[in-house]
Amino acid sequence: MRPYGWPRAARSRCFRRSQEGEPHSMSSDQQYPYGHGYQDPDVAQTWEGQTWDTQYQPAVRPTAYQQQPAPPVAAADTAHLPVQGAAGSGAYSLPPEVPYDTPTTHLRAVAPDPAPGTPESTAAGYSAPTTSGHVRLTDAQRARAEGRSPIIDPGMQPAVLTAALGGLLAAGAALGPYGLLLPLVLLQAVTAAGWFRLNGMWPARQGIALAFAGGLTADVALLAAGAEHAPAAILGTLGVWVLLVLVLQLRSHAGSDERQYGLMATVASSALAVVAAGYLAAASAASGAVVVGGLAVAVTVVARALPLPGAASLVVALLAAAGAGVAVGGVTGLGAQGALLGLGAGVCALVGHRVAAYDYPSRFVHMTAGVALPLALAAPAVYLLGRALA
Repeated sequence: MRPYGWPRAARSRCFRRSQEGEPHSMSSDQQYPYGHGYQDPDVAQTWEGQTWDTQYQPAVRPTAYQQQPAPPVAAADTAHLPVQGAAGSGAYSLPPEVPYDTPTTHLRAVAPDPAPGTPESTAAGYSAPTTSGHVRLTDAQRARAEGRSPIIDPGMQPAVLTAALGGLLAAGAALGPYGLLLPLVLLQAVTAAGWFRLNGMWPARQGIALAFAGGLTADVALLAAGAEHAPAAILGTLGVWVLLVLVLQLRSHAGSDERQYGLMATVASSALAVVAAGYLAAASAASGAVVVGGLAVAVTVVARALPLPGAASLVVALLAAAGAGVAVGGVTGLGAQGALLGLGAGVCALVGHRVAAYDYPSRFVHMTAGVALPLALAAPAVYLLGRALA
């Protein structure tokens, strides 16, 4: 580490004199042979007194690209620059600046956002956020920015699937409890998978399998106990399954937050799958109630998916549910009381439809939870109203 008070040229001369036997001390004229204002071109910084000398501009050694003459520069552009050394003093001008071109090959093209008036539930209306490059706004974020509701209702395709599954339930109930078993098992499977995806937990194979197993256990308990013990079979299965889920989550090695989320999602999914078995209990008591309820849910969801204003869509959906209850009730023997059963099933179906209208654009959510939740939540109303009206 060299001392600040000794310029490099002076130290080299002092070193040579010490090798030749001369004294180390030098006079002021020897240290500064050209006066105190002279600066050695090879010195980068000097220390004089208590301040740094920033007036000195070091010489720039010539390189290969500096051998060519620099282009002429206007006088106005060089007025602020310090004066360089005289010609022949070893100083050279700096090279001209070259603009830096930013590479754009790593950027990807992004499709333009749709107009604010574009319907949200179109075929290509599910825009997914990206994790690299240019980040797009999701439909929910764009809706919030525009002051609209971020809830995205399932479209016509989930409504058609719900209507088809409701028709299968009605047809199976007309055949008897065992004829209802196959569409009911399908409903419980879709309910278990859709609820986990609705809560953003995917894949969750263990939780889905556990909830689906709870629904199957409730079906077996209902078939074994009979219609008169249906509430005890459903509530008993639900209690045992909640305890089982709690024990399994306590044995998990995941973090506390993740275990809590898994516990709540698994308990809710299991409860929905077990409650869906209410169709089997209603079919054992009065098969006409399941026929009315399944068809009422079907027409309610289809009417809700029509492109109508919000309030008008709700009114039309409820009127369709009541009308389907009256029409089917006349065939099944419920008569005008079928309107009440159809209206109750329609209200529960609208609640499930609203729950499935998750504020994140996911087609899988709408194709699972949007299909299953209207039917699963209508099962208690179908059982209670059907038993009361029968």
